[in-house]
Amino acid sequence: MSAMLAKLVGTDAALPEAAGSLLVAGLTADSREVEPGFAFAALPGTKVDGAKYIGQAFARGASVVIANEGSYSGAGLVIETANPRQLFARMAARFFGKQPDLTVAVTGTNGKTSVAAFVRQIWLSMGFRAASLGTIGVVGPSGTEYLAHTTPDPVQLQRLLATLAEDHVGHLALEASSHGLAQYRLDGIRFAAAGFTNLTRDHLDYHATLKDYFDAKMRLFEELLPAGAPAVINADTAFSAEVTARCKARGLKIFSVGKLGTELRLLSTQRDGLGQQLKLQGAQKIHSVYLPLVGDFQTSNALVAAGLVLATGGEETLVMHALESLQGAKGRLELVGKSKSGASIFVDYAHTPDALENAMTALRPYTDGKLVVVFGCGGDRDKGKRPQMGAVAAKHADKIIVTDDNPRSEDPKTIRAEILVACPGAQEIGDRARAIRAGVDGLSAGDVLLVAGKGHEEGQTIGAAVIPFSDHEAVRAAIEGEAYHG
Repeated sequence: MSAMLAKLVGTDAALPEAAGSLLVAGLTADSREVEPGFAFAALPGTKVDGAKYIGQAFARGASVVIANEGSYSGAGLVIETANPRQLFARMAARFFGKQPDLTVAVTGTNGKTSVAAFVRQIWLSMGFRAASLGTIGVVGPSGTEYLAHTTPDPVQLQRLLATLAEDHVGHLALEASSHGLAQYRLDGIRFAAAGFTNLTRDHLDYHATLKDYFDAKMRLFEELLPAGAPAVINADTAFSAEVTARCKARGLKIFSVGKLGTELRLLSTQRDGLGQQLKLQGAQKIHSVYLPLVGDFQTSNALVAAGLVLATGGEETLVMHALESLQGAKGRLELVGKSKSGASIFVDYAHTPDALENAMTALRPYTDGKLVVVFGCGGDRDKGKRPQMGAVAAKHADKIIVTDDNPRSEDPKTIRAEILVACPGAQEIGDRARAIRAGVDGLSAGDVLLVAGKGHEEGQTIGAAVIPFSDHEAVRAAIEGEAYHG
């Protein structure tokens, strides 16, 4: 597979006249992966500047390099640009070419994975060949492919899109992370619509301020979504008014959902077993819908998903019917099992204060006894979240067990101590498997246990090593009274 350099660059950068016919055999941002005829993107990073490896890339046979202006003065064809990340992403899109016919994206702090999964399920129920891509990987007709990042690098991402298109997947729902948006990984994707779930504190180890974090999310609407395309907005969040105003300024078509929604309004909700009876005002009529999911936040996620399908041409009656068969994404307030006493045990990915509060608030109505939570906080990440999550647990839980959750390079005990400042009455058990076992063993009839933080993840990052670990398997082992070692 190869493509002419002029086709890949398009009008995004100036090329020497003679260079346009150069055939490019592949693209990479890793100098170690360069092969003869490749284009190498010398991208600036937080720790290492890719410009240091331009010479190495040429030595390995790179035919062209994309780099910041003034970053290299040696021999070789260098395309200089003010934004090499963006150019690289667009080149990757042109190199692979094929994408699903209809792609929608969802962004926000919480709910992206659920929304993408729900959109895929709604499309499937309507007879479309559909897939979702994000935190839990690529889920499509050929199965699930796990990914290292919510938003892969542009080459991997575009290769995945081309593979899906070749597999006749015409509909794709994609999670748009703030990192992926800030690093231009999604540039070059042809989006038909985009959704916004909510915005709360997260990733402030990467983004300098909450405003920077918000602005990164808004790139999806203000730069990547074409004018006139639908923007589906959860109207019930603190940032919805600003999102709406900025989307209108961009010339997008607003499709708001929720209790304050205009296009899809939630009129009422009533608990019904492990589900909810919803009354929804659509464009055509009022619908009574049974949603087989727990929690107000899952209702919000389902409405954003429904909005994305409706805004891109989905028939209202079919969409409402599809909501009644939705299944939660793995590790998203997922009922994993029941203890010997009959207590319900849930696993959730909640790793922000807002997500933890949403999960616990959702479970309280289902708790006749104690609400128990096992959680921790990740290392090398936003430290400000730790006391906030401790405070949330103290506010909502009857029993708290603070444990480890991907401590990475930090001292786990220090992380736990920073949580415990806000919940001094909590039990501290560093070993996550033992903490889960203690939570399960202490349950009585009517209690509910929430194991929060890792959700779908299959590993525990300790130091530089990733140790096999699943909250699901740890819970199941604890129920059976067996030791779990990952």
